[in-house]
Amino acid sequence: MKFSIVIPTWNAGERWKEVINGVLSQSIQPKDVYVIDSGSADDTLNLAKAAGFSVQKIEQKLFDHGGTRQMCVNSLPDSDIIVFLTHDAMLTDKNALKKLISTFNDSRVGAAYGRQLPREQANGIEAHARLFNYPDKSRVKKLNDREKLGFKTVFVSNSFAAYRHTALDEVGGFPKRAILSEDTCVVAKMLLKGWKLSYCAEAQVAHSHHFTYIEEFQRYFDIGVFHTREKWIRGQFGNINGEGGRFVTSELNYLLKNSPLLIPSSIFRTFLKMLAYRLGKVESVLPLKLKSNLSMNKGFWKNEAKMSKDIKSSVSENSV
Repeated sequence: MKFSIVIPTWNAGERWKEVINGVLSQSIQPKDVYVIDSGSADDTLNLAKAAGFSVQKIEQKLFDHGGTRQMCVNSLPDSDIIVFLTHDAMLTDKNALKKLISTFNDSRVGAAYGRQLPREQANGIEAHARLFNYPDKSRVKKLNDREKLGFKTVFVSNSFAAYRHTALDEVGGFPKRAILSEDTCVVAKMLLKGWKLSYCAEAQVAHSHHFTYIEEFQRYFDIGVFHTREKWIRGQFGNINGEGGRFVTSELNYLLKNSPLLIPSSIFRTFLKMLAYRLGKVESVLPLKLKSNLSMNKGFWKNEAKMSKDIKSSVSENSV
């Protein structure tokens, strides 16, 4: 199977060199490495070009989690598999891509994702998030797993994931506009169409984040917006409430054993997540400017404002 890699970039920084080296050292090489950059001001593009990657630039305001990725997919019609990485996800060994791609030997696997390990500098909160969401055992998830796994059935991450091109096409590709979780949206549609989702624990990247309190709030506000606008996913796969409770309990137990001094921070972060998520779920009654301030994805709301202005202009013209 022919495969290509897509990596959205924006000021990738020092870790970008390690990401590039990880890709170039793989035991199987992609047909193409497609870098889509939204206005980097550092050395991101020069390093990508020096590595022989294909580079396309777009304006930062035009970046969209779903639409931008689908644009890249459309540019790679001859690739059977499209692998997505983020510019800070470092492949941990030379066979990482080979292991992930091998899951598509099952002809009904429409998408697959690998295991994310905490980066070396990760604190206890950061490390636990990866250990909780990415266990050390692989599994293949199907639609009927929703009875047991609920919303976790459609858990996936485009920081290190791959999609069968024909499966993507069948479900209409990534959404044109997505504040985040474009991967979850696509996988949910695939499972409903009878495709499978493979989690390959042997294919690994080092990738984690230390979010500030503000960033944590903004991220969960955006998650709330997504879950409100894509109600059908929760309708098909269940709510996330139970999973959230399990995560909090697991995190506190982990910190108690490994980083007890971080427990106050963990409790405060949990409060921020709950508040932000609930605000995101009522975003329809909030002013656009406030939503932009509460969100991590400012560009999404700028486009929302433009669309609203265009609609009002069109209505005004038609009423004349």
